[in-house]
Amino acid sequence: MSIQKKLMFVFGTRPEAIKMAPLIAETAKYPRDIKPIIVVTGQHRQMLDQVLRLFNIKPNHDLAIMEKGQSIARVVSKTLEGMETILQQDKPDMLLVQGDTSTAFAAGLMAHYHMIPLGHVEAGLRTFDKWRPFPEEINRKLTTAIADLHFAPTETSVKNLRAENVARETIYLTGNSVIDALLAVARRKFNLGKIGIKLDTKKKIVLVTTHRRESFGEPLQRTCRALLRLAREFQDEIELVVPVHRNPNVKDVVTQSLTGVSNIKLIDPLEYEPFVHLMKRSYLILTDSGGVQEEAPSLGKPVLVLREKTERPEAVSAGTVKLVGTDDQLIFKESRRLLTDDKAYARMSRATNPYGDGKAAPRIIQSILHYFGLTKNKPMEFKVKRQKHA
Repeated sequence: MSIQKKLMFVFGTRPEAIKMAPLIAETAKYPRDIKPIIVVTGQHRQMLDQVLRLFNIKPNHDLAIMEKGQSIARVVSKTLEGMETILQQDKPDMLLVQGDTSTAFAAGLMAHYHMIPLGHVEAGLRTFDKWRPFPEEINRKLTTAIADLHFAPTETSVKNLRAENVARETIYLTGNSVIDALLAVARRKFNLGKIGIKLDTKKKIVLVTTHRRESFGEPLQRTCRALLRLAREFQDEIELVVPVHRNPNVKDVVTQSLTGVSNIKLIDPLEYEPFVHLMKRSYLILTDSGGVQEEAPSLGKPVLVLREKTERPEAVSAGTVKLVGTDDQLIFKESRRLLTDDKAYARMSRATNPYGDGKAAPRIIQSILHYFGLTKNKPMEFKVKRQKHA
């Protein structure tokens, strides 16, 4: 008779919640083996709560660390302090964190202090530049140093971990659970009229998102100049839809630069479900988001990445993503090419997703069961194959 293991999920941002949701749902298949304990830090308060509602996740603990204008150090210190009490109280058998946030690093560090095994979901991503993205690159490298199990989304991530002398037997090639979440939500029916703007059915939608710290200031201004030029040159052919991040470093620049242009729609940040369906409706996506780089190939959407470097090179190699940085001339040139060259567009929109097949969550939970000796079977590793659009 197996002994039920306490598996503690710790996350604080919207992307983390989206990627953890399929794993939490998967544990329901093993009620005799796994007791999930859900801890949210609230690093992204409003956006996090939206995802909790969408996936019907009810946290056991909420650290509520969000403060206006809080520093990274404050996020880390409040997470450490809050996790101390929770770990002493609940005594989990394993802690699970996701990605590269300050929440993930701080929770992982506290697991180490309490000698609790740590599983790292989406392990092994690297840009090899400690400042891009900041602070994420260092967060994920430090989390790797602490983790006992490494759930790598791609073969590239596996190679990165091996290059840092992480033992191969602790690495599981699983695919990315964001694809599990994406495919589940994309299959739902949704009326895009609910997003609060009327989309012109005769025009191509260009979806734009930007929020990275390294884009603040002049880089974001250059991006806005490129968007203005696109809007003017293709006034009768495209609509640019820009969900504006609430950070004043983004919001102030974007609203000052792009307000009042007839075919640029500035909207509030969208919840995950409408955002997925807006991606499905879009023709082209410009973004600095890591998650969107992973999701768009499953929807057959070309992505121009508004960053100088990416820790997700697989889609670049597959040809579904292209780095353009924040050079306004290059952003305009590559966007124009995809809007006018059907063959170039077709090459980028081919349905190959190197990031997942929608089965990452079963692989990860099966790996954890194997770690605890609750099953003899290790999961089959993820392999990239051509697939249909969601």
